[in-house]
Amino acid sequence: MQRNTKRNFTITATFFILFSVFTMLVMFVDVRAIGPYGSSVGLAGVNQYVWNITGVNMIWYHITDWLGFAGIFTALGFSVLGLIQLIKRKSLKKVDADIYILGAFYILVIALYCFFETFIVNYRPVLINGYLEASYPSTHTMIICSIMGTAILQWRDRIHNKPLQITLIVLSIAVIFITVAGRLISGVHWFSDIISGLFLSGTLVMLYYSCVRLAKDKHHTS
Repeated sequence: MQRNTKRNFTITATFFILFSVFTMLVMFVDVRAIGPYGSSVGLAGVNQYVWNITGVNMIWYHITDWLGFAGIFTALGFSVLGLIQLIKRKSLKKVDADIYILGAFYILVIALYCFFETFIVNYRPVLINGYLEASYPSTHTMIICSIMGTAILQWRDRIHNKPLQITLIVLSIAVIFITVAGRLISGVHWFSDIISGLFLSGTLVMLYYSCVRLAKDKHHTS
């Protein structure tokens, strides 16, 4: 394994450690019943302070929900790209390695989404349609940052038309920024939910990047 590849996996591990430590803090530090129906939330002082500032803005909640379709269509687009490669090249072995890695990445993202819907760390600060919903981490933040983050890496490698490449990268960054900021000011998540979503998506994107670089290193040395 080359030095840069080792460094990439080290950064991946660092993001995961940050997410794990932060999760422990949320689970065990300053846990108080400040949520709806007396639901408990860790880092209650910080979370309550930020939530009192943002309040609830359901317009931003719906805007960020709609932006989720940008992630869905992006993931579908790369899935179609893999299918096109398979049809044209008539061999599973000839499909680009990074497309396989991206497919595995999407499966991991979905698995994590399902896991945190059942493993409840804390609930939302507001009721959604009259129900308490899982809130940690912000899976919306995780999904959008993960999908658009890996898309940026794909745009950089696959799009050779510079103006188009820059446009797609800027749009992807804009979707990420608006989603993160909008999810926070919507008030449907605690501040710690957003931070954990960023740590987790950072872990995932770096894991994807590290695996792609490792695959390319092996291809060049074979």
